[in-house]
Amino acid sequence: MKTILITGVTRGLGRALAEWYIAHGHTVIGCGRSAEILNLRFTHPAPHDFTSVDVAEENKVALWSEHVLARHGAPDLLINNAALMNTPKPLWQVPAAEFNRLIDVNIKGVANVIRYFAPAMVARKSGVIVNLSSGWGRSTSPEVAPYCASKFAMEGLTQALAQELPAGMAAVPLNPGVIDTDMLRQAWADGASSYPKAEAWAKVAAPFILQLGPKDNGKSLSVSALEG
Repeated sequence: MKTILITGVTRGLGRALAEWYIAHGHTVIGCGRSAEILNLRFTHPAPHDFTSVDVAEENKVALWSEHVLARHGAPDLLINNAALMNTPKPLWQVPAAEFNRLIDVNIKGVANVIRYFAPAMVARKSGVIVNLSSGWGRSTSPEVAPYCASKFAMEGLTQALAQELPAGMAAVPLNPGVIDTDMLRQAWADGASSYPKAEAWAKVAAPFILQLGPKDNGKSLSVSALEG
């Protein structure tokens, strides 16, 4: 069984992955910003470990990592899932505060988590880092330029990271496909409901992610609920 760290664990893909991994005997360590983190603590007590953390705040991530590494050691699998979507509109109409917050979470937040958890994984010379990308990290659409920018950044960041890791490890940018989540509803409103639910996606994606290893290092991969 593996120790799996997931950011953005209170809803959407992160929550669905956490529930699947817990149901299949793995230990899940997660963070999120919503009050739902308290419910996760209640429904999934130790050895699971859920903490309220905003990944955009480096000092909070640093404190969280001290707690996690002391209690659980380095994770076997680190999944950077936490991300925001901009309100769809032309780039020049996106307020600076909204743009900045998205970049802080989607890019800087991932870097913060890697900065404080990767060293322990590197020292052990094992482990897989999965950074959630998007179809909008490999192609574009109008009115989601900030989100596209952040996910294109995930592709580059992860592929460069993959070249820095020791043998035995892997970093993978993973496109989850189009899933009916709150984030997609923000982008596509009612059109999101025609796509697979996060729980259906997790049934395919969670075991797929578990099988990732050094052979996949630096590869831009995709996993879709439709594959199940």
